[in-house]
Amino acid sequence: MSTPVTGRTALVTGGGSGLGAAIASHLARAGARVVLAGRRADALTATAARIGPAARAEVCDVADPESVADLAVRLADEEVSIVVNNAGIAGPVAPLVEVTPQEWDEVFAVNVRGTYLVCRAFLPPMLERGDGDVVNVASVSGKRPLARRTPYCASKTAVLGLTSTLAFEAGPAGVRVNALSPGPVEGDRMDRNFALEAQRTGTDVAAARAAFVGRAALGRMITADEVGAAVVAMLAMPGLSGADVDLSAGMIA
Repeated sequence: MSTPVTGRTALVTGGGSGLGAAIASHLARAGARVVLAGRRADALTATAARIGPAARAEVCDVADPESVADLAVRLADEEVSIVVNNAGIAGPVAPLVEVTPQEWDEVFAVNVRGTYLVCRAFLPPMLERGDGDVVNVASVSGKRPLARRTPYCASKTAVLGLTSTLAFEAGPAGVRVNALSPGPVEGDRMDRNFALEAQRTGTDVAAARAAFVGRAALGRMITADEVGAAVVAMLAMPGLSGADVDLSAGMIA
């Protein structure tokens, strides 16, 4: 069955693991050819192998202008019409006054500068063709407080600002730019966070988890598969542009 992404090529940054791998897998199942970009060749290759012949792995550091420019050259044989800017890092967990300038800059280099550089490299052909989609993966943490995570939250707020403005720059040419803001995702990372929170507060892991998910309207976290499915669903809505789609089980309701 044909879908809105059938036959199209999608570039997914941070595609070797986590949300990027889930997004790439869903795009491939929907009929797209996917290019997985990231810094770890081993993770990229393993994920591409799991997806199958529709996937291609390319090493790229999105924070490095030369690396992104080189990726664009290597993909000159592909008509990339979907860009998913998923690459990101969590950064330090500390009060702002204890965050070093180097730590701050590292978070912004990947989360914001990386999004800018990839858009700058891959938007021109879309604008020339008069069609294309950019999905920037932001976070509910760009819209609500998250103590001791100032660099990450600020970077995701910046991604939302970049998205809304770029939508108005690219829209007249027929290119759609949107953001997807996931909430906390089930998995090892959140399990570690619950263990640390239990240790910090002197409670047990189950209590730390219950207190956290109780903040969401649905009383749960989301899954990586839900994020992948959401990207495909967004691409099926041709009138969606300049939007920030919240996928958090009601974490900010």
